[in-house]
Amino acid sequence: MEMTARLTGDAKISTLKNDRQVVNFSVAINDSYKAKGNSEVTKIVTYVQCDYWVNPAIARYLTKGILVELQGRVGVNAYTGKDGEAKATLTFHVNTIKLHGNGKQQDNNGKIVPMEADVKVPADDLPF
Repeated sequence: MEMTARLTGDAKISTLKNDRQVVNFSVAINDSYKAKGNSEVTKIVTYVQCDYWVNPAIARYLTKGILVELQGRVGVNAYTGKDGEAKATLTFHVNTIKLHGNGKQQDNNGKIVPMEADVKVPADDLPF
């Protein structure tokens, strides 16, 4: 499945017990429709929790507001909230990320700088 969306916050890298790293981030998908017989446009925002296991180095490019094109598979995480009610979140297990700019990134010193359009992760950051 493919989707294009904006990050709702900066990506976080989590390290698991076996030293594997995962990049976690959330995106918002904006949509709108006009109901039959109604002239008003209804806007909908769907939030999706994403995880990316391929290369943690991309996390520095995944900053709030950046437009990303994602490929992967959809899942659902069902749980019981603190209030005892059943809840669920939409999850997306990302295989491929394409950055479309309009965000910010960190330089090698950790300083936030504007991002150029269509950034590609350097080949030396690839895990193979």
